Amino acid sequence: MRMLINVPETVVADALRGIAAAHPELTVDVENRVVVRRDAPVAGEVALVSGGGSGHEPLHAGFVGPGMLAAACPGEVFTSPVPDQMVRAAAAVDSGRGVLFVVKNYTGDVLNFEMAAELAEDAGVRVARVLVDDDVAVADSTFTAGRRGTGATLFVEKIAGAAAEEGAPLERVESIARQVNARSRSFGVALSACTTPAKGSPTFDLPPGELELGIGIHGEPGRERRPMMTSGEIADVAVDAVLEDLKPSGPVLVLVNGMGATPLLELYGFNAEVQRVLGERGVPVARTLVGNYVTSLDMAGCSVTLCQADEELLRLWDAPVRTAALRWGV
Repeated sequence: MRMLINVPETVVADALRGIAAAHPELTVDVENRVVVRRDAPVAGEVALVSGGGSGHEPLHAGFVGPGMLAAACPGEVFTSPVPDQMVRAAAAVDSGRGVLFVVKNYTGDVLNFEMAAELAEDAGVRVARVLVDDDVAVADSTFTAGRRGTGATLFVEKIAGAAAEEGAPLERVESIARQVNARSRSFGVALSACTTPAKGSPTFDLPPGELELGIGIHGEPGRERRPMMTSGEIADVAVDAVLEDLKPSGPVLVLVNGMGATPLLELYGFNAEVQRVLGERGVPVARTLVGNYVTSLDMAGCSVTLCQADEELLRLWDAPVRTAALRWGV
């Protein structure tokens, strides 16, 4: 397998050096693996901190900046960051108004962020946590107890980040983040397996002409394997799985997300099918975002995330954001 790397051992450090060179608006601590807004801490604002295993870019470092995260902690590929990273990040961004940890529901992330919260609070930083567990495909998986955290992470970080930018107190920012997670559901599909730098070969066997329905962002097994389907057929399955669980009663935010190797030509075509299914099911669409945002290295595939939105959540979604991977209204 050909990969654009030096050696597997330096993949994360090399990427962080590249982020630092491309984005002078960020402070990138390559040795300690923390990415921070250069203007942090921002007076009067709650700070959002997130993180997780590398390989899901632009999640999370690509979402550090005004209107979203104050800091991100990248771990090794598909491996949780360690508590020291999160404590360091919290100390760097805390303005005195508290820090919200946004945690995807993977066992390592949950345990390490919990320990980091205790250590940060011992050091005088007020910390709240929100768990993202939006995936409807399986109740438990290889990496989790309970539902996996996937595409809704973007919705949580953007909307709660906008509330923090407006000066909302920690309790309110936490409440909004929990509300967004509770109103969001996701379903993912793999057309190919991903390849980790350390292994250099696909992480699971997916024969040509087959796809996996309901995968997670580490390539975890899903609900079932089927012969290859058309874009429209995949949209029928994915959207119906989300709607069956979410049961929205109003307009939704839509994220049509690529898993890393799916070109925009295909994602926009898939979005057309997603919009068709939502129209046929009588679900109004408020906003749509299409692109590779919550990825799994070089996996070909897609995911659909829906969030039932009200007037306040839409206002916060539309609020200005300025990060490496997401920016508008500036």
